[in-house]
Amino acid sequence: MEDVTILAIESSCDETAAAVVRNGRTVLSNIISSQIDLHTLYGGVVPELASRKHMEQINQVVEQALAEANIELNDIDAVAVTYGPGLVGALLVGVAHAKALAFAAHKPLIGVHHIEGHICANFIENQGLEPPFGCLVVSGGHTHLVNVKDYGSYEILGRTRDDAAGEAFDKVARAIGLGYPGGPKIDRLAKEGNPHAVELPRAKIDGARYDFSFSGLKSAVLNYINHCEMKNIEINRADLAASFQNAVVDVLVTHAAEAVREYKFGKFAIAGGVASNSALRSAMAEACADSGIEFFHPSPVFCTDNAAMIGAAAYYEYLAGNFAGWDLNAVPNLRLGER
Repeated sequence: MEDVTILAIESSCDETAAAVVRNGRTVLSNIISSQIDLHTLYGGVVPELASRKHMEQINQVVEQALAEANIELNDIDAVAVTYGPGLVGALLVGVAHAKALAFAAHKPLIGVHHIEGHICANFIENQGLEPPFGCLVVSGGHTHLVNVKDYGSYEILGRTRDDAAGEAFDKVARAIGLGYPGGPKIDRLAKEGNPHAVELPRAKIDGARYDFSFSGLKSAVLNYINHCEMKNIEINRADLAASFQNAVVDVLVTHAAEAVREYKFGKFAIAGGVASNSALRSAMAEACADSGIEFFHPSPVFCTDNAAMIGAAAYYEYLAGNFAGWDLNAVPNLRLGER
């Protein structure tokens, strides 16, 4: 079979990204223009500013991706783009740009689900990984436990009922004065603390044992802070960060381990921005080793939002003939498995 080379675009939140990916697993280029410094000023992502920044950056990011891959637009086989879920204005910038490129170059257009992209990030560095396998997708906007039945075929076993894990990290980091983005800062600070210093709850949902809830945990941290401030008790931020992180990781790993046993997965992967958390990676690796199954995870650069993962997912859509029309639109609340 001939090589399939895809130009992929990702703009669902606050990273403007473009990549050239060959056969779903070989990354020829992966360019990411981050907006973290901009949004740090406001303590979180401001959607209107994100959209405007995408418009400023997208041309040069795409040009740089093509140049680094040493190919011309006419050399690619398709243009892929994230069309949901995400911030609607940010998504629209990427979708419009991808449609224009595909139309001008007479290439097929492929719409990619953002969460599917995160799952497929595992294929980039793990050439032998093939479905079926279980996958825990943990990011700022999503917490999903997924049965990856085949390429493009997913069964959601559990999802968050309220805050996503990454969102809880950001809110707790803000509460203890670490600022944005919260995930990496809590990860660093937690290494200096005692993960058992503060007693924090782990939520279980009746009738939906694979679903997640982190709003109660977040509230417990805020209540602990308020209690300490009212009683003039000094807060050990490292201990609190470590205890919070331990509670999140405990819930994630427990749910994943239960799914591994029930569905008899021989392989398990993690994906999404929180998948770069060192405590989660370590705990999942240990749990998989205890269960005697293979554990997979992307490098941190492929955990956070990037276009290489979109190119990886798009390859399997290309093989299946799932091309988009010129009416492709942004779908901010797109569910995994929907088209």
